Amino acid sequence: MKILLVAYDNEMYINVFPIGLGYIAAVLKKAGFDVEIYNQDMHHYPEEHLTHYLDSHHFELVGLGTIGGYFQYKKLLKISEAVNKSKNRPFYVLGGHGPSPEPEYFLKITGADAIVIGEGEDTIVALAQALAAKRPIQDVDGIAFLQGGKAVVNPRRPLIKDLESIPFPAYELFPMHFYRLLREPRCESVDLVAPMISGRGCPFRCAFCYRMDDGLRTRSTEGIVEEIKMLITNYGITYVSFFDELLISSIKRTTELCEAFLRERLTIRWTCNGRLNYAKPKVLGLMKRAGCVFINYGIEALDDEVLRKMNKCLTVEQIVKGIEATLKEEISPGFNIIFGNIGDNKQTLQKAVDFLLKYDDGAQLRTIRPVTPYPGSPLYYHALEKGLLKDCADFYENKHINSDLVAVNFTDMSDREFHRALYAANRKLIQNYFKNKTRISLDEARRLYMDLNVNFRGFRQT
Repeated sequence: MKILLVAYDNEMYINVFPIGLGYIAAVLKKAGFDVEIYNQDMHHYPEEHLTHYLDSHHFELVGLGTIGGYFQYKKLLKISEAVNKSKNRPFYVLGGHGPSPEPEYFLKITGADAIVIGEGEDTIVALAQALAAKRPIQDVDGIAFLQGGKAVVNPRRPLIKDLESIPFPAYELFPMHFYRLLREPRCESVDLVAPMISGRGCPFRCAFCYRMDDGLRTRSTEGIVEEIKMLITNYGITYVSFFDELLISSIKRTTELCEAFLRERLTIRWTCNGRLNYAKPKVLGLMKRAGCVFINYGIEALDDEVLRKMNKCLTVEQIVKGIEATLKEEISPGFNIIFGNIGDNKQTLQKAVDFLLKYDDGAQLRTIRPVTPYPGSPLYYHALEKGLLKDCADFYENKHINSDLVAVNFTDMSDREFHRALYAANRKLIQNYFKNKTRISLDEARRLYMDLNVNFRGFRQT
């Protein structure tokens, strides 16, 4: 059975390695299926190209996974149209955070034959095996499909307890020479980058998060180290970006990982996602020695009442202490802040701006985005209950038209007031960023001409 997996184009200069697709490809390949990747992302193919490709090649199954972003939704519709136009249309499967919470809507809007709900590795193999054996898909757990115009949602498949049972992503099927050119914070110009997953899930339940699975499952330290060594050997990787929701899930686990990196003498730089309640000086110092250069923190707000209402399980005091400790260790922090949560107003927005200006280290352009109630999140169901959203179609077709514009307004401000306040806030942040960049460039020029700095390599933006 021949399977085509679509790596869709995000219209970026360098697209991020689609690690979820890599895992799906790996388990299908392990199960004996012939897997091919359609790299729309690297070649920037128009959707018509996919139709022609399916017409001129024979596949029994074509698969696509997307998140719930507005751009990804529009891209999904275009790709679905291209698949459905094909004369040799294969069985069409969707997956990912986008379609999973509202399978009936996505089955009808895309014409897909099935949707894999939640974690996909075991389900996609079972579905492919059923199709290859010409067995009815009605018996496959973890999928949804239409029957008589109505959605049938089969029982959810249990989560994979042992993450070591899943093979590494099928890197060999992907153009890694392209993906490794991705730039991340504190990259050197010669760095080659690869993403990795150190675990799945998160023990917290923030109101805006659309992650459907409860709890946290972590990979073994040995498995993580083995994969890093393979990436270094096979692809020359020098910088690893941990993409999972929360690598710093406890001080104990973070310590074990860092000690293993040091013990194995892994000469890589790396970045991860962390929680500020775990950002303690001792563990941060160990992370620095083990190669960590950037920690992406979900701060979300600088007001305790707003944090409480979003169920963040974090306080402003913990945020400030954690950021100061991170900067003291000369690790750059990522400041993710969203505005428009329940309880937000102009005063809470100003607190966020003041915080970002005070602790900016110039590593990134930091702006503030509106909160978005993605389907599957508690905030989405709150919006439905309060009549702020009609349904999934209202969200994707009318409300969520851009991630930097308000989709659902949970504040007492009008949408116009909301956007004016966000413009004023981000204007300050943008001006501050370029003011710092100007200062740095002028300082380089002074050292070049006044101190005769022979190591200068030209005025460059990257």
